[in-house]
Amino acid sequence: MSIWWSLHLRREAASVPLARKLLLGTMETAGVDPDISFDLSVALSEACANAVEHAGTATGYCVTAHIDGDCCRIEVADSGPTTSRDRTTVFEHAPDLDRKPDWILHPARPLPHRGQYAEHGRGLILIEALVDHVRFHDRPGVGTAVSFDKVLKWRDDALLKAS
Repeated sequence: MSIWWSLHLRREAASVPLARKLLLGTMETAGVDPDISFDLSVALSEACANAVEHAGTATGYCVTAHIDGDCCRIEVADSGPTTSRDRTTVFEHAPDLDRKPDWILHPARPLPHRGQYAEHGRGLILIEALVDHVRFHDRPGVGTAVSFDKVLKWRDDALLKAS
């Protein structure tokens, strides 16, 4: 069994907790481990906040979540202006407590030059830290999308646990 849902949200701050609560409710009902659910909900909140803040003239954005087997994939896409050329960047890392993840060392993703206490510029870094795979996709004339995957862990009483 799998779960799939999609939301079309207005580009306003109140939409961010709505998306997060729907995701957390879905994860709770399915039986996903609370720590995994929390990581995904923070990543989703950051992606939604980016769409709300940076989508330019777009009036809304779309959130799609899909649980299939032991994986959850989430995409947040807006229809705001993008760069003049198509750009897809994929960051993949496997969590390893003995070393820094590859995303920290990736030269294309330096920390914002405004310093470690800057209020902006941390959302994408948080997303990269909390999930297993991240894709950023600028779609000229269409908008920007960020999608991310995380391998799920299940509670013992899970309804959807992959077999």
